[in-house]
Amino acid sequence: MQRSVINAALLRATETLERWHWSLPAWGYWTAADFATHPEASAYLRAHQLGWDVTDFGSDRFAECGLVLFCLRNGIVDIEGERTYAEKLLFVEEGQLTPTHRHAAKMEDIINRAGGDLVIEFAATDADGNVLTEDVTVPVDGLPHRLAAWEPLVLEPGQSVTIRTGLYHRFYGRKAAGPVLVGEVSQINDDNSDNFFLEPIGRFAAIEEDEPPLRPLWNEGAS
Repeated sequence: MQRSVINAALLRATETLERWHWSLPAWGYWTAADFATHPEASAYLRAHQLGWDVTDFGSDRFAECGLVLFCLRNGIVDIEGERTYAEKLLFVEEGQLTPTHRHAAKMEDIINRAGGDLVIEFAATDADGNVLTEDVTVPVDGLPHRLAAWEPLVLEPGQSVTIRTGLYHRFYGRKAAGPVLVGEVSQINDDNSDNFFLEPIGRFAAIEEDEPPLRPLWNEGAS
């Protein structure tokens, strides 16, 4: 994934935040130079996986298969005194797919904060992680909602769904409805160990440095 594509995605995400009147912590706007001058804060942010994350999941087709995220708060598993919860913002474009995956440790709420419609599809699994064809029931704004396997659930702005651990899911912005600002509230998030994709793909992008970075991504430190 080219750095220029990442930079352009970060600019669009910033414009989305401005449009919907969301503000980030000061370190959400830091450059690599800012990270270098704040080593203790930088180490804390990296250890907690906080900050920007842009990925094409190894597809090299970011517009069709990719995601921009910003992690606002998070804990570390099995560390006393750490947060037991996490919060993220996700920036989902029309037709842009986040591929099918599940989490073994994390339950999460996915919330359509603003913009277009978010489409999510689900499938249950057995104890070994194999996909089942049975119906699934998910709480939508707290109320049970029954769906066939892979049946699209459309979340309009303000709506949310709770995704239990082990449940496969994939999502994208509904075409012709506009980009979506999505919130995620969950148990501790660990993107290094708790993403299990249905297809053999990568969580993070391999970056081609065709221009300087606008913002460092959390998984590359201050480089």
